[in-house]
Amino acid sequence: MPPTLRTPRLLLDPYTPEDEESFVALFQDPRVSRWMGEGPSPEADDRALFGRIFSKVYAQDLFDVWAVRRDRRLIGHAEIKRTDAVDGHEIVYALAPEAWGGGLGTELAEALVGYGFRTLGLSEVHATVDARNTASLHLLGRIGFAHVRDIAEDDGSLTQVLTRPAR
Repeated sequence: MPPTLRTPRLLLDPYTPEDEESFVALFQDPRVSRWMGEGPSPEADDRALFGRIFSKVYAQDLFDVWAVRRDRRLIGHAEIKRTDAVDGHEIVYALAPEAWGGGLGTELAEALVGYGFRTLGLSEVHATVDARNTASLHLLGRIGFAHVRDIAEDDGSLTQVLTRPAR
């Protein structure tokens, strides 16, 4: 289980079984899911994904994944994990649309980066972002990530690989 992280306005803590409906609602929102993985998934797939957080990720201590809360309400998802796509650790995060535009994404990304550097001892942290996701690209650029290369996807889209070195 990952440790609990606190930022000025957010709490990142392990998921509980009671979070399932909020998790599924977050991942079923097409404004969010269009930027996650392969895009929108059937509800049953998102429920199975939620189950694997407990049966695999937490049970086998595979990587750190958190529920993101504000005022005790689940408003997002966050993780940091090793991935071959970048040959290093990648941050992954999502916020519900009602949490957009107030700086919470920046706060969340900075918390994940800080955890990677301070707790995991990483020398750099990566992010992979759909080239059309200009909001995330702008946010990550503001906090010190630089574009290092592109990945051409099977559907013809581009994913940008961004990297932030430890300072």
